[in-house]
Amino acid sequence: MTDSEAPNFWLMKTEPAVYSMDDLERDGRTPWEGVRNYQARNFMRDKMQPGDRVLIYHSNAAPPGVAGLARVCSAPYPDAFAWDPDSAYFDARSTPDKPLWFLVDICFEEKFSRLIALSEMRADPALDGMALLKKGQRLSILPALPAHFARVVMLKETA
Repeated sequence: MTDSEAPNFWLMKTEPAVYSMDDLERDGRTPWEGVRNYQARNFMRDKMQPGDRVLIYHSNAAPPGVAGLARVCSAPYPDAFAWDPDSAYFDARSTPDKPLWFLVDICFEEKFSRLIALSEMRADPALDGMALLKKGQRLSILPALPAHFARVVMLKETA
């Protein structure tokens, strides 16, 4: 397997009041629509591939933290919500002929038995340098190093 074929690791943020890990577990698969930040869009469009593993992070929650695992289960494709004037994600600059926004489908893998809180991750020296923990980091999609991904998954087993 070449580096370009090896799965990548990601952290994707969602507000649980809008779409939670429970929702993903129920649905099994969902398009990750509505990303309207160019850098996050570029991660999805240019870097994500089927099989990539994803930490699902509940933001704007008390407390915020990683709630479970998912995987990328589609190639990137245009976000058609951008073309729907009734959608909250409508963008008149994006058209089916010249799409501006892209998405991938995410498939459920596992809901953690406990939330891995942001405060717990900040206190863990093994997570030093994790993109999520960098000051001022607000992107809704972040790459994760394999070691950081593995450490967060390991933390689900501790109490």
